[in-house]
Amino acid sequence: MSTTPPVLAAELALAWADIQRHHPELPDLAAPESLIGESSSACGAELSFERLLHEAVHGIAAARGVRDTSRAGRYHNRRFLAIAEELGLDHADEPHPSSGFSLVTLNPEARRRYRPTIERLGRALKAHSAATATDTARSFRGPAARHGSSGGGVRVKAVCDCGRNVRVVPSVLAQAPIVCGGCGKPFRIAEVAAVG
Repeated sequence: MSTTPPVLAAELALAWADIQRHHPELPDLAAPESLIGESSSACGAELSFERLLHEAVHGIAAARGVRDTSRAGRYHNRRFLAIAEELGLDHADEPHPSSGFSLVTLNPEARRRYRPTIERLGRALKAHSAATATDTARSFRGPAARHGSSGGGVRVKAVCDCGRNVRVVPSVLAQAPIVCGGCGKPFRIAEVAAVG
């Protein structure tokens, strides 16, 4: 089984589509690969289905025009919490002083509903972790795309078909294509471009 970022990104996209089946207002996931290796102290560092469902809460909040965080996306407010409950996430009774209600967990009903998806994504994540444990050059980290911010993120190499490249934060590239002035084609994350 191949465990390159595009394959894991495809598994993330399938899991996202499963969430969309239950919550049709959830927008499409623009760049699943931006979640691979992403670290965010407010949302948890480990990628999992639970984390994906957390991100879906942000997606629905954005679709509804609801401001669900403050403090540069670190503090998750009660509006986040209300949507999280709709998606099957439980929470502590009291907010964390710095991250609010960001620490959410799957409730038993959601765990049953998504069980096959959780298991499939878990296998893909495990295989990806094993395959990339010693290959840190092929993994990348970036800020959470939901914040629309490029501040503080690690930049990755993006390439176009003519061979030019730029360094960019993955979430910035996910917002809209960056077009090469030389050939007019869009830049893509190097790891994705090399495979596809």
